Amino acid sequence: MKYMKANVIFEFFVRRFLLVLVFSCALTLSAARAQTLAQTTHEVLFETTKGKIRIALYDDTPIHRDNFIKLVKEGFYDGLLFHRVIYNFMIQTGDTASRHARPGELLGSSAEGYKLPAEILYPKLYHKRGVVAAARESDDVNPERNSSASQFYIVYGKRFNDVMLDDVQVRLDKQTGGRVKLTPDVRETYKSVGGTPHLDGQYTVFGEVVKGLDVVKDIEWVDTDENARPKEDVRIIRAIVVK
Repeated sequence: MKYMKANVIFEFFVRRFLLVLVFSCALTLSAARAQTLAQTTHEVLFETTKGKIRIALYDDTPIHRDNFIKLVKEGFYDGLLFHRVIYNFMIQTGDTASRHARPGELLGSSAEGYKLPAEILYPKLYHKRGVVAAARESDDVNPERNSSASQFYIVYGKRFNDVMLDDVQVRLDKQTGGRVKLTPDVRETYKSVGGTPHLDGQYTVFGEVVKGLDVVKDIEWVDTDENARPKEDVRIIRAIVVK
């Protein structure tokens, strides 16, 4: 009798486990379909004071890819700070003035010698968690949405539900004149993976983190001042092309 009871209990838990497994697989497959797999050929590695971040660069955005590789090879990013960090949003770097910045100095507006033409490919490339995108000046002074030559951000963001995404869509409609719509697949990714959907269709997404997303999260969690600069410097030790 005890043996039969044990069997019944065992079968119950096995069935529960299988149901959970099937449900989890369904969610994973749905999220995978939602995330367009952009082709990548080149990868770069950032060694930071918080750990290593490896980034794959999309072949669909060749201007940004090639410029990024050039800067990395020149050692441009070596010694720079992550000068703007916002919890549940992103981490930003690439301001050359940050290399020798004083504590508390406002960063992010250093003059650059050139801009990059926008390569905005929404909905193929969008602001899911882990993507790398180019910073830029605001629309009022940069209606073409050309990118900064060197400043970029890595998205961490947060997960959304349908009500939250409906609110984001209203915001996007105002920002883009109704041009950017969150597709069902994109919405599913923001619900299961997370990101920053309010930026979609307005900034060039040109790569994604393939290893070290935990480091991005650690940086995102640091204490910051009123200008979103980390109170304790988070620095890029060096950046190298690894592929």
